[in-house]
Amino acid sequence: MRHGIANKKLNRTSEHRKALLKNMLNSLVKYEQIKTTLPKAKFLKPQADKLITLGKKDTLQTSKLLISQLQDIKSANKVKKTLSKRYEKRNGGYTRIIKAGFRYGDNAPMAIIEFVDRDVEARRIDKKKKDPVKETDKKEEKKIASA
Repeated sequence: MRHGIANKKLNRTSEHRKALLKNMLNSLVKYEQIKTTLPKAKFLKPQADKLITLGKKDTLQTSKLLISQLQDIKSANKVKKTLSKRYEKRNGGYTRIIKAGFRYGDNAPMAIIEFVDRDVEARRIDKKKKDPVKETDKKEEKKIASA
């Protein structure tokens, strides 16, 4: 019988599942919106909500717990400083899941999980803007090298 078994196994070993959860939590904190499969999003939602609730308590113990769960000091600081301040008047429900159709290759149900009242600019953190000056310099360097 399945008594007392709380979460899905997602067809992974426990170590793989823990690593998957940690990486998805870090990505969600960093970008504030990620696209994944529906079962993974449903697996991630309660953990993300617990993380924000933990960040709202301003103690040394909660800081250590955040760092141990995320394994990333930048993400833990963002949870404590930015996200916990944003949701201090909210009692729960910090994330939402939006169904996003089906994946082309294997027809898996996809979903977008995001923070409520998210920062839209957070998705562009790692994307570098193209500098037109550098592009012209690269073209000139290629011309000089070929000559």
